[in-house]
Amino acid sequence: MTGPILRIAVPSPLYQTFDYLPPLNSDLAALRPGVRVRVPFGRRQTVGFLVELGADSTLDPALLRPALAVLDHEPLLPADVLALLQWAHRYYHHPPGDAFAAALPVLLRQGEPAAVPQPPPLWRITAAGRTALAESVALRRAPAQRRLLDHLAQCPAGLDAETLRPVVRDCVATLRALRARGWVESSAADAPPLPETALAVPIAPLALSVAQADAVATVSAQLDQFQVFLLEGVTGSGKTEVYLRLIEAVLAQGRQALALTPEIGLTPQLLARFRERLPGPLAVLHSGLSDRERLNAWLLARDGTAKAVVGTRSAVFAPLRAPGLLIVDEEHDLSYKQQDGFRYHARDLAIMRGRQLGIPVVLGSATPALESIQNARTGRYHLLPLPERVGGGTEAPILILDVRRQPMTEGLSRPLLERMRAHLDRNEQVLLFLNRRGFAPILLCHECGWLSQCRHCDARMTLHLRQRRLTCHHCGDNRSVDTVCPLCGSVDLRAVGHGTERLETALRPLFPGIGIARLDRDSTRRRGSLESLLADIHNGDRRILIGTQMLAKGHHFPDVTLVGIVDADQGLYGVDFRSSERMAQLILQVAGRAGRAEKPGIVIIQTHHPDHPLLRVLVSEGYPAFAAAALAERQEALLPPFAHQALLRAEAVDPERALAFLNAARALAEPIADGLELLGPVPAPMERRAGRYRAHLLVQAAQRQPLHRFLDRWTGLLWAERKDRQVRWSLDVDPMELY
Repeated sequence: MTGPILRIAVPSPLYQTFDYLPPLNSDLAALRPGVRVRVPFGRRQTVGFLVELGADSTLDPALLRPALAVLDHEPLLPADVLALLQWAHRYYHHPPGDAFAAALPVLLRQGEPAAVPQPPPLWRITAAGRTALAESVALRRAPAQRRLLDHLAQCPAGLDAETLRPVVRDCVATLRALRARGWVESSAADAPPLPETALAVPIAPLALSVAQADAVATVSAQLDQFQVFLLEGVTGSGKTEVYLRLIEAVLAQGRQALALTPEIGLTPQLLARFRERLPGPLAVLHSGLSDRERLNAWLLARDGTAKAVVGTRSAVFAPLRAPGLLIVDEEHDLSYKQQDGFRYHARDLAIMRGRQLGIPVVLGSATPALESIQNARTGRYHLLPLPERVGGGTEAPILILDVRRQPMTEGLSRPLLERMRAHLDRNEQVLLFLNRRGFAPILLCHECGWLSQCRHCDARMTLHLRQRRLTCHHCGDNRSVDTVCPLCGSVDLRAVGHGTERLETALRPLFPGIGIARLDRDSTRRRGSLESLLADIHNGDRRILIGTQMLAKGHHFPDVTLVGIVDADQGLYGVDFRSSERMAQLILQVAGRAGRAEKPGIVIIQTHHPDHPLLRVLVSEGYPAFAAAALAERQEALLPPFAHQALLRAEAVDPERALAFLNAARALAEPIADGLELLGPVPAPMERRAGRYRAHLLVQAAQRQPLHRFLDRWTGLLWAERKDRQVRWSLDVDPMELY
């Protein structure tokens, strides 16, 4: 055997790397960890990732297959991202091939070159071509050439061959013939514009408050060492300005900054601020981009052309040539946790990446996660408080509105409607929050009680009236709205409950002539629709704002003076121990949209449970008091952050198979689970989803290290003992949802 053994991480559900020989006649100097390698895998070819070079293999060398090709001349990812991925796949006990694939744009996973493609040449008509076209004698017997020349004459900027193909089928040959006669010429097209380019003249920064200045000075003094800073600022306290000052300080050192934001919905406003202030192009990474745009932005970050990188969860793996600062905005947000496949938490990985690089990490939130608050209490994080709003705004008072026994108009009480009219008469804006999209969550038969049940889930199908569809928001199944009851044939079918679409429909006749903006996943599905709605809101064209949590955080609407939380009750009682924390965060994030400028604001919470302790503590004492009480409860119950968890999920078409798998998994765990607690197996709270039955087995430990030592052994046993191939299973370390 000559040459090294290549250990390749292949995208697959297998918990291992695979050994290959170097490609035939390959340059061994190009074989460095981090390059992509095309390899045969079973009966197909795939693109894998070279993790390391070995001297030998546990397999018979005669059985090893050579890789087909090395796709990169140098490592695709920098050493720090490779180290982060190695750590992450071990920590989350996830197959290495899937973990490495998660760090790459789709086109790179498919084997595309890691370079911005050169645009095709543009073809233009020459002066001689225009003369020939005008005289037309030379073109009498060449109708295809005439059509092309005539088309190019109308497009002086030029067109590429692909655009000209519909004009003439064999346009390439025709263009060659025209060029030979001197009637057309080709030239290289301009390079594609850099995405999200900054303004030519950056806008001057705002004046800092004392608390902001202290936060900037504290972090700036430690830019050359690792430290996690928790920037806890009330809504409107200017966290973004602190981010910008810190990024400017990092850029002044010739280094790069990476800022994570939880949702695509928050990126337009954040990007607008960044473009106003930061020089050079920004690299923007989120799922709303095309594959090509995402690759181009990824290359801008890797090459160091983009000094600031902004993105959602997966941008934590973005390659940086000279990293200097990592920022996680709205660090408490659940969307930072990947809920399928490679179940990593982007906030936690950002902290680990900062530790490996020796650079600071800033976590920002008005309502930090309880884990982060506990880390600040114990001194692991440096707390930076921003207790006051900036720019003239004051925190809006919160009123609890008891709607028991009150007449309601499509979910809106009379006092709330009267408040809305008063604020709208003053030419102000009103925001209504309802965390349920669609028209109504249930379609019900008034005669027999039939409900619009999903065929594949233990869930009701939501009525979307405009599309005339019933849709399951869990599995995506949809069908036409029933016109008669499937059980009794009655036509008396009624929409029960309220969604954002129903709220919008109800408000139009109540407030004629008032522009209404609905922001949810349905209304912002088309590209550019979110930016258009936000522009209308800022211009004052839409004065009633209705939305889900997409509208609840990060946005700055200076004319919003009334926030109405239409139905707070749906989040007060949940099966997950984190339900109350999430509801508290959501209420305060929504409330933070009111009174952010000179005009004072007010927040009204409609509820049938006005004496609920969560609501009372939030209104009277604020989030810090709630967090202190919740942490005391968690400590007494030995729940995170005072314990560490891993959740083994199983699903199968037959419910007994999923439970049988987990019972067998528990039997494997018990002999090695010293000091650990095994809870379950039990059916999931929503047992059937997308046609499969789901069950859970929870493992809990007081310390993190014993849990991971156990998981190392347990996952090996689970993989070795996998007898029922019809059961899918996955392991979720540090789960954020238990359903």
